[in-house]
Amino acid sequence: MGRIKAITSFLLLQFLLLQFTKSQQGFKEPSAARTLKQEPHDSPEVHCSRERSRVAWQIIEDYLMPFVEEGGYEISTDCRLHPDNDLFRDQEKHKINLDVNEWRCGYCKKSFRAERFLDQHFDNRHYNLLNVSQNKCLADLCGALHCDFVINSKLHKAKCNPAAVARNRHLCESLANSCFPISKGPSASHLHELFLRQFCDAHTCSGKTTPFPRGGKKRANLLYMATSILILMLLPLFYLLYYLYQRDMKRETQVLRRLSQVGRKAKPS
Repeated sequence: MGRIKAITSFLLLQFLLLQFTKSQQGFKEPSAARTLKQEPHDSPEVHCSRERSRVAWQIIEDYLMPFVEEGGYEISTDCRLHPDNDLFRDQEKHKINLDVNEWRCGYCKKSFRAERFLDQHFDNRHYNLLNVSQNKCLADLCGALHCDFVINSKLHKAKCNPAAVARNRHLCESLANSCFPISKGPSASHLHELFLRQFCDAHTCSGKTTPFPRGGKKRANLLYMATSILILMLLPLFYLLYYLYQRDMKRETQVLRRLSQVGRKAKPS
């Protein structure tokens, strides 16, 4: 049993050292340039919120695209929900998240401590890659897609504005009609109905309907992922300890049997 304790202590020490190393890496500042103070901000202003466009795309990807892909439907480029109609889509694809505090530009490989600094870098140095000639601001659809509800669900309980609700519902229904025309067949008709239920029905002051009742893409939260990783790391340790315990038990049993046999042989006849 002393050997089991020694192995357990050694593995536990290795695990703690591994966690300590990872925590230190999280505070390590990358060697590449990290600041944007030296970058001139001389690019023309874009009247489109990158942050809200990002939220809108995440909503589309989570609560609409799983159903579109399941039905094998191809969204037309005329639909404002198409990826090509997102002003920032190409730049978002060129974001490389290496670590919690390390983001890299996919165009020039420059590194930054946070995503917001990378966003500023895109605005300053890669503005020419944006197609600003057309109306492609996905943030303009946030009212229909419930961006504010996703950003802060408490806003859903705020005082209702009937005029804003009617405007967002009209925009939502126009998206359903243009992106999933009923005339295009059963698949489009099914997605048209689903879009109305998933997004448009919640545009009401009754408060009885919440957005995305059909659900969407399942995303594992951080706690679940951390727990899973911890279990996977400790599982081999458990089996090792169990194996050593069983082996020691067998040895002890064999020793007891031998002692018993020796005792029997030693008895006088």
